[in-house]
Amino acid sequence: MKKAILIIVLIILAVAGFFGFKFYKKYYGNNIRKDGYVLIPHGAEFRQILDSISPYVNNKESFTEVAKDKGMDQHFKPGRYHFSKGASNTSLVNMIKAGNQSENSFRIGDFGDIYQMVGRVSKKTELDSLKFVNDLNKIAGEKGYNNAEDLKKYFFIDTYNFFWTVTPKEFFKKFEDQYNDFWTVERKEKEQKSGLTREQIYALASIVYKESGGKPDEMKTIAGLYLNRYRKGMKLQSDPTVIYAMNKQNNFKESIKRVLYKHLTTPSPYNTYANAGIPPGPICVVDKNSVNAVLDAENNSYIFMCADPARMGYHKFTASAEQHVINAKAYQDWLNSKNIK
Repeated sequence: MKKAILIIVLIILAVAGFFGFKFYKKYYGNNIRKDGYVLIPHGAEFRQILDSISPYVNNKESFTEVAKDKGMDQHFKPGRYHFSKGASNTSLVNMIKAGNQSENSFRIGDFGDIYQMVGRVSKKTELDSLKFVNDLNKIAGEKGYNNAEDLKKYFFIDTYNFFWTVTPKEFFKKFEDQYNDFWTVERKEKEQKSGLTREQIYALASIVYKESGGKPDEMKTIAGLYLNRYRKGMKLQSDPTVIYAMNKQNNFKESIKRVLYKHLTTPSPYNTYANAGIPPGPICVVDKNSVNAVLDAENNSYIFMCADPARMGYHKFTASAEQHVINAKAYQDWLNSKNIK
């Protein structure tokens, strides 16, 4: 009798263990074969999610069962989700239901215009570039601007994190908050003392950024030089403004490595060889260092600058027109020796 009871107990335990193991394996066992990202757009259907997940799971059926059991077939949140090798069905379902998506990293560079930037950024978001631009145009209109291009001053060069599902409104809000934080009481006081409008500060900062190649070492010196030219009523004569004017004409589809004399007459309000004063807006997205350089410009007597072939990325500065001719010839000779046209 005791032996029979023992056998029955063992059978019950074995059956319970068998089903318990199956339950554990289905809900908490490893079912993800490799790392990767799955995109779930707004309006997706459950079957679409299963198709996107298929390449990552060992057992699609078990995932489907767990997802339905937890109601994910009816309730899920769109996003970009990271699937980790070795994860369980339960952890994935809970992640998607909770909307715990992974952020995307965006590098905002020295884009010539906002439309260039949007073209790059939108590749890492759910929206296409046209929708993104149209919404930014609306935001610009609400602020009294003509279009999204007038929002350029709100953006700073840096790396930022956003969700794949970010909306243009959420995207811009991040930069608007950063812009407002940047313009502290102290910087506003420097702005007033400079005698420049904020638009002029950003336009000049963009020239400083381009002329310096983004390196902060010479930014304040370059800012001081251009302010000297501006306050003397001289034309700024900045090569990057000519390049920008030409790029704007061809929608930034060509790369110009060398400014020639024929380029200096390019008709554009941004061409500082053809027009006196500071351009009507920035020629690129800037970084904080270049804006700070304009606000804290070096007090120098320099009027001329020329690239220094002996120190690539740096310049020779002078207040002498005669010395500038010598410096410029040395640079032109170097360009010719490298066959740079």
